[in-house]
Amino acid sequence: MAQLIGRKHETDFINTLLIADNSDFIVVYGRRRIGKTFLIREHFNNSFDFQLTGLANATIRQQLKNFDVSLAKYSKKAFEQPKTWFDAFQQLIEVLEKNRKRKKVVFLDEMPWMDTPKSDFISALEHFWNSWASARNDILLIVCGSATSWINNKLINNKGGLHNRVTRKIKLEPFTLSECETYLQKRNIHWTRHQLIECYMIVGGVPYYLSLMQQGLSLAQNIDRLLFVENGMLRNEFDNLYASLFRNADNHIKIIETLSRKNQGFSRDELLQSAGLPNSGWSTKILDELESSGFIRRYVPLYKKRRDSFYQLSDYYSMFYYRFIATRKINDKQFWSNTIDSASHRAWSGFAFEQVCMSHIEQIKVKLGISGIKTTIGSWRKVDKDGAAQIDLLIDRNDQVINLCEMKYAGSEFVIDKKYDIEMRKKIAVFKHATNCRKAVYLTMITTYGLKQNEYALGLVQNQLTMNDLF
Repeated sequence: MAQLIGRKHETDFINTLLIADNSDFIVVYGRRRIGKTFLIREHFNNSFDFQLTGLANATIRQQLKNFDVSLAKYSKKAFEQPKTWFDAFQQLIEVLEKNRKRKKVVFLDEMPWMDTPKSDFISALEHFWNSWASARNDILLIVCGSATSWINNKLINNKGGLHNRVTRKIKLEPFTLSECETYLQKRNIHWTRHQLIECYMIVGGVPYYLSLMQQGLSLAQNIDRLLFVENGMLRNEFDNLYASLFRNADNHIKIIETLSRKNQGFSRDELLQSAGLPNSGWSTKILDELESSGFIRRYVPLYKKRRDSFYQLSDYYSMFYYRFIATRKINDKQFWSNTIDSASHRAWSGFAFEQVCMSHIEQIKVKLGISGIKTTIGSWRKVDKDGAAQIDLLIDRNDQVINLCEMKYAGSEFVIDKKYDIEMRKKIAVFKHATNCRKAVYLTMITTYGLKQNEYALGLVQNQLTMNDLF
């Protein structure tokens, strides 16, 4: 069995369910390529009492044939191929009832693919769980799927026979920077932390993308090989990614493309208008699907109400794709290696580094020594006739302090000069006045290599973190 990196919380949780005196219906979900199937298969060492993986773009007849083939592996009895999902689940019940193990583990992977039109799959699943499995104390039903919207609508938020039947949920998140470092080192890839952060800025903490990195090559060489060579493994990932998750994905892609144009994000009305979509419940559904799948994030600026929410692109690969691939005809197989010192690289890296920091709030709080203090995390913006002011990360603490975080990506120590000093003092003053802030405001700098110590840094900054503190 391969060694799992991270995922300790998830595996410990599953182990508690294995010894529980009741049956459980577990949903494991998360974005595509995040490692859901790998986690379950490795944790159980592929030892299930029944396991079935749905077929992509298959008919109900093909799905049931697939079920029949899988069931034959776990049964000593030959069954006639089921004609309906009700027949299939009844056959599964018969096999499981003859199994004398204390806890029987049933793993249904890529379940959304099984739910073909007019197949009555959900009704059959409801009947299987409600009429048989839930009444026992020895069934662990684990279902997986990358189509998070389907998981939410058909299972977690089901209004019919499966309403409140899901007993446990496991949302698999991307690796942290520390987990990425461990994973790559296990594969004998030893990059500097600067390279690791840039890798995260390009592909995020998605295990599948990391698995494609090749030992012996630099990060830049790997990115060229995966994204800028004509048949690179990730060259066409964008189209495959959204098409595999959403039916009629064109409108989802319109939202992603629109958000890629503006780092700070859009209000709902601005976003839908810019994307050419109606302000309707249908558009709300698209936004909810993208948010639940981890591609966009909705945030409410501090001290604002929910109706003032902003939407921002949060998927690293999609951000990189629109910045460097989607609108360019690239024939240079060493494009990324040749772009490292360019203006476009610097513009992208500044925003991408901010997103990495936003993905590691807990690590930042630990370094600041405030992990045990209740906090509210958010952004803040002010737009009026006198101009605009924005703070991307604020940590509002219950101990009467606010950390105003500035995140700066640089190849060496970051230098605060007179111009930046004036700019930051003005931003802090505007924030205090606009919010009627009565708390102490600490300017907190998060940089790659720290600050160059000079009169401005010493007089302005209360806390400073480097990239190492994000690991």
